[in-house]
Amino acid sequence: MSVVQRSTGLRLVLPVVLGTLLNAINSSMIAVALVDIQHEFHAGAEVVWLVSGLYLATAVAQPTMGRLADRFGARRVFCWGLVIVMAAAVGAPFAPGLGWLVAARVLLGIGTSAAYPSGVSLIRQGIGGEATGALGAISAAGQVAVALGPPLGGVLVLLAGWRSVFWVNLPIAALSMLLVLLWVPRDRAERSTSVGLDPLGILLFAAAMVGLLVFLLEFRWVFLAAAVVLAIVLLWWELRVSRPFIDVRMLWANRPLSRTYARVAVTYVVFYTIFYGVPQWLEQGRLLTSAEAGLVVLPIAGMGIVATVIATRRPRLPLLVIGSAGLLVGSLSLLLVGTFTPVVLLVIVCAVLGIPNGFNSLGNQTAMYAAAPEGQVGTASGLYRTSQYIGANLAAALVGLGLGDHATDGGLHLLAVVISAISAGLLAAALFRKLRA
Repeated sequence: MSVVQRSTGLRLVLPVVLGTLLNAINSSMIAVALVDIQHEFHAGAEVVWLVSGLYLATAVAQPTMGRLADRFGARRVFCWGLVIVMAAAVGAPFAPGLGWLVAARVLLGIGTSAAYPSGVSLIRQGIGGEATGALGAISAAGQVAVALGPPLGGVLVLLAGWRSVFWVNLPIAALSMLLVLLWVPRDRAERSTSVGLDPLGILLFAAAMVGLLVFLLEFRWVFLAAAVVLAIVLLWWELRVSRPFIDVRMLWANRPLSRTYARVAVTYVVFYTIFYGVPQWLEQGRLLTSAEAGLVVLPIAGMGIVATVIATRRPRLPLLVIGSAGLLVGSLSLLLVGTFTPVVLLVIVCAVLGIPNGFNSLGNQTAMYAAAPEGQVGTASGLYRTSQYIGANLAAALVGLGLGDHATDGGLHLLAVVISAISAGLLAAALFRKLRA
């Protein structure tokens, strides 16, 4: 690759990476601010909606923003998403009540949802078919944000209060927008006429996703029933409309893309079960402080970054086979730890648990990127992220069932058995896919 090509690639990837950082940062930093916010507004358990509200908004908005990027232009939607982020970041610190703050978090979820699907569309337009390096940069940046979000948020809350976790969005969003405006070419004037908005399809999809995710968060069966009914109506409508929001016929015909979405959801059930479950057990079962638990699990993100760098430089490796095998080994290693396990060994186990993340993330993103139909890259990328958040909410439900109100060795080992079985299934599927290829 020439110096000019590398410079062009950097000018495209850097603002996209900065934009995609915002969703991960807002997902992770809020954890350390919840107690202060709870005291500020004299709130109880309902403060959890600051987390769930962003997840719900993101799961619904990602494919919607992707469809808008396909229709109106990726650069335009990317920038408008950043405008929404900055508006929410300015307004949130002045929220007069918890409800208004939750609304600001929902707005943040909508705004940050524009960056990934429109950013991947920009990469497809600017780089073309082979984009392993760009996708690897997005993956590594996301893991850095997940790793540094809580400690960065802790410092900000200590120095400037909980409002600072919203203000931190401003410089990142502003810099990302400035670089996009300076370096990324304007959208082409003519967009594909095959891309329709299908507002009823978007509304039905949003309602079905809200019902499903609220059920996963609160286990109210009425929401599951509503989600199933809405999904059936959505399927019926999308098969009738000429330009559907979710092209059901395309997904049925494009089996590689459909399998990728299913694999992403299942993979993130394992990842987020580890991400949520292990720290909870460390604090309640191993009796570590929150700071100590954070340091013990830091190698999960750290090794994920290292693995992403290796996977990016060796794209011909069987990424999903290595990632699934790593998940299986890491999940089985949790069966070997308990209340009296030395901290050094716990750190090693967490390092092992982090290794497969880089391979799985890059492998799945590469598979989605290759299978996405031309002209629908934004929508395909948005659905990829929705699959990820469905896995995250399934994992939260699994952790709640496995660990209950107080995490014990038995609860951790039960989770280890479940995610080991899931990882074994992922490995078998990856090996079968590799043999067929």
